[in-house]
Amino acid sequence: MSNRALFWAGARRCIPVCVAAGPFGALFGALAVESGLSPFEAVLMSATIYAGASQMVGIDLFGQNIPAWVIVLSIFAVNFRHILYSASIGRHLDDWNGWQKAFGLFFLIDPQYAEAERRLEMGGKIQFVWYMGLATPTCLFWLSITWLGAQFGNLLKDSHSYGIDFLLPIYFLGLVMGFRKRSFWLPVVGVSALAAIIAYKTIGSPWHVSIGAVAGIVLAAFFSPQARGKLSQSQGQVTS
Repeated sequence: MSNRALFWAGARRCIPVCVAAGPFGALFGALAVESGLSPFEAVLMSATIYAGASQMVGIDLFGQNIPAWVIVLSIFAVNFRHILYSASIGRHLDDWNGWQKAFGLFFLIDPQYAEAERRLEMGGKIQFVWYMGLATPTCLFWLSITWLGAQFGNLLKDSHSYGIDFLLPIYFLGLVMGFRKRSFWLPVVGVSALAAIIAYKTIGSPWHVSIGAVAGIVLAAFFSPQARGKLSQSQGQVTS
């Protein structure tokens, strides 16, 4: 397949991502302006952080009498899962050179990771051109919809009341359900959700996001086929 065909194959996968993320991006732009940011600053935040949940955390904390490092740490807590994403798909990027990894992994948002995993599950490879075909229009759409939300968000009085911010969690639920055929899926999801709920009630937001992710990963790693094989081998050595 040519590079052009690979790029457009990736670009076609961005359509459901943009449909789901559009209302959330517009809501962010509107709330950013309500919080005192200019439209330019709202778009700049989308371009540099490029993570909707973390951007929402940021504008909630802006203007409050708290140290800047607390804001940075809070955003990192939400974005920690992206480190886990890179560790997961990084094993499949042997054909990428150093600058491609450094540049491409900046765009490793939730749906980008889900689509990459989906491609691997179907027996495909994560080519850099395909990956950027998915990432480029998604990012440009996110910046554009942020700007539109910042420009026209004042037309929506009490934007939360419309419930459009609930569309992205529904989309994320769909991404999670897409992996339901994998072995040990339900226990991992259940433990991750339970850990996130407990962390939310005890520690608070945004730490529950990373704590839930780590709990699910630890469980999956412990019960992975490789881990079970090593455990059985060690038990066999002890009994012998």
